[in-house]
Amino acid sequence: MAVLWKFMRVAKYSKTALAPKVKVRGIPTHSRHSSSKSVPSDFAANTPCSNTVELLGKAYPQDDYSNVTEKILSKVGKNLHNKKHHPLWLIKEQVKDHFYKQYIGRRGTPLFSVYDGLSPVVTIQQNFDSLLIPQNHASRRKEDNYYLNRDHMLRAHTSAHQWDLIHSGLDAFLAVGDVYRRDTIDNTHYPVFHQMEGVRLFSCHELFSNIKDGEGLQLFEQGHRTAHKQECHTMEAVRLVEFNLKQVLTKLMTHIFGDGLQVRWVNCYFPFTHPSFEMEINFQGEWLEVLGCGVMEQQLVNSAGAQDKIGWAFGLGLERLAMILYDIPDIRLFWSEDERFLKQFIVPHIWQKIKFQPLSRYPPLINDISFWLPSETYSKNDFYDLARTIGGDLIEKVVLVDEFTHPKTKKVSHCYRIIYRHPERTLTQDEVHRIHQAIEESAVRELGVEGRF
Repeated sequence: MAVLWKFMRVAKYSKTALAPKVKVRGIPTHSRHSSSKSVPSDFAANTPCSNTVELLGKAYPQDDYSNVTEKILSKVGKNLHNKKHHPLWLIKEQVKDHFYKQYIGRRGTPLFSVYDGLSPVVTIQQNFDSLLIPQNHASRRKEDNYYLNRDHMLRAHTSAHQWDLIHSGLDAFLAVGDVYRRDTIDNTHYPVFHQMEGVRLFSCHELFSNIKDGEGLQLFEQGHRTAHKQECHTMEAVRLVEFNLKQVLTKLMTHIFGDGLQVRWVNCYFPFTHPSFEMEINFQGEWLEVLGCGVMEQQLVNSAGAQDKIGWAFGLGLERLAMILYDIPDIRLFWSEDERFLKQFIVPHIWQKIKFQPLSRYPPLINDISFWLPSETYSKNDFYDLARTIGGDLIEKVVLVDEFTHPKTKKVSHCYRIIYRHPERTLTQDEVHRIHQAIEESAVRELGVEGRF
């Protein structure tokens, strides 16, 4: 769901994304240290001479906002959520099956439609402006997103499609897809993951038809925004929408994980935009967090052409669901092509119980890297992204283990611990040394740091 980091009346619509055609021309490099050594070619980012990114059959000119890397572009079009028998596909199909059977429209067809082939390339308008995210909001930062240029980006959430789908006339849908964010590196975070967005809009009749004496109730009023409702909503409408959403999500999670869930609702209201509460679910001692859910911001609904309706929206992280349901310990495994991993999810039906059997646990190799930060703006996510670009999925985790400020010069030093571990084989010290050296040299050249190695 928008700004939080941490399912229609037709049966189904699924438009398969175009086959990936990725060409990167001239990803800019900003060399501040011309004397630094060259990075071994095996690990350096390919930086040809033109200034265009060709992706999914379209060309995007680069500018000062362009920061997407070839490593990330290589993931576009993989569509793991549409790959049959993949664990993310299984989770998506389970949710679809539940919604198709649980919520039936007046004509006997599923109420919710599903969109799982929408392009991950969106405009800034779609990803931020349509969701009423202010221009100066932290979620727009280059440090946290992958921009093709100032006008286009790889979507940071499936909420980017809310306005368009509502504007097309839909009032109950699920949107599923890969999303992209620059973030820390560990076993639960990856720069590409998958979300499912759910939206449901209600007319006055739909919301109050089963309420005693509901004929006199209204969706809207001229009031004031409070900690419990928006200024244009009546309290009765808000309470019924929230109650409906809580029922929908609780039924879904109980259906997937079984009985015995502890559900708690936190942050009763976000006056900023459409989430009015978050849901956390305790499952076998772990908190499973719904990315965001709540009563939609009415200004968004109105601008999309549904002025006479009120609704809820939510977002689910598919990897988080799959990791808990199947006991998968490392998010990198979702990208594995190892048959020992993939064959465990080839089952006769989507509701087959599966407990992931770990692959051989290969030993980690640990190396530290220390450097003085440049006087210019520095972001840890820049270093994380650089490390991922060079080391790829060989890097299991990167942790800032020490931060030191020199008492005289006031220069700041960071020390990062990089844990290398291949999920499918044993790494050699020699290949790790080559990668680590490439990271050191690239950090000097690309980030302007002063190495302490």
